[in-house]
Amino acid sequence: ALFAEKAYLESFKITAFFSFLVAVLGIGISLVQPGYFRTTERWEQLQQAKRLEKLQPRAELPNRSYFGTVGAVALDEAGNLAAATSTGGMTNKRWGRIGDAPVIGAGTFADLNCAVSATGHGEFFIRSVVAHDICAKSNYLKQTVAEAANTVINQELKTLGGEGGVITIDRTGKIAMPFNSLGMYRASIDVDGKVSVEIF
Repeated sequence: ALFAEKAYLESFKITAFFSFLVAVLGIGISLVQPGYFRTTERWEQLQQAKRLEKLQPRAELPNRSYFGTVGAVALDEAGNLAAATSTGGMTNKRWGRIGDAPVIGAGTFADLNCAVSATGHGEFFIRSVVAHDICAKSNYLKQTVAEAANTVINQELKTLGGEGGVITIDRTGKIAMPFNSLGMYRASIDVDGKVSVEIF
């Protein structure tokens, strides 16, 4: 059974890779060598993170070691909701680690009533299925999306030791962006055209 599972995972990775190649090459994007993405600044950040890791446990690394997630939630004029999340990653992450951003339900989720994009300590978002939980609370407990997001981020996630935040929108265009970290870069434009840009 273990061999079959490993074989399945390997075939999934290969299929995903070839699907990616077909999509990228099909629209004319040329592939580059990995070195193309290397910068001196990021290399030095990695070396600093490795030095810090030897001095203190990973859980105690400063919050500034984690940054860069970009997320979006949207409501179109037909009432459709969508969510998207792109992780900035984690410097010096463990081999094979995946964060919450690509896990639908953890860092990204949308249904007919609610859309959520998340940022924060991915393991906690995965364990709590944060994005889906917010929409489920709204759908089944009849909480507003803002109430559900606040409960999940500032009570449940915080109780587990998780830090981060979400941006949410409901099908009427109400926006909520709660977080339990020191700050979270965020911006919105509501259905009336009001623009909001905040950090803290």
